[in-house]
Amino acid sequence: MGKSKVAITIDKDLLTGIDELVSRNQFPNRSQAIEEAVQEKLDRLRRTRLSRECAKLEPDFEQQLADEGLTGDLEEWPEY
Repeated sequence: MGKSKVAITIDKDLLTGIDELVSRNQFPNRSQAIEEAVQEKLDRLRRTRLSRECAKLEPDFEQQLADEGLTGDLEEWPEY
């Protein structure tokens, strides 16, 4: 995947924290630390959205759909 260079403005205390992580060799550089932090945040937001969408499901209806799929004759199912 290609990368793009960007300029950001960041709180001084936050940058100090990032620099401490880099100095303890938890990250090779500031860019990697920030990239991983942003990726983790995006992943967390995606999971949160999935949770919200799942909460909209009706368990009884979903169970009925699942049960319908199990009532068919096994001979009719394709072999994998």
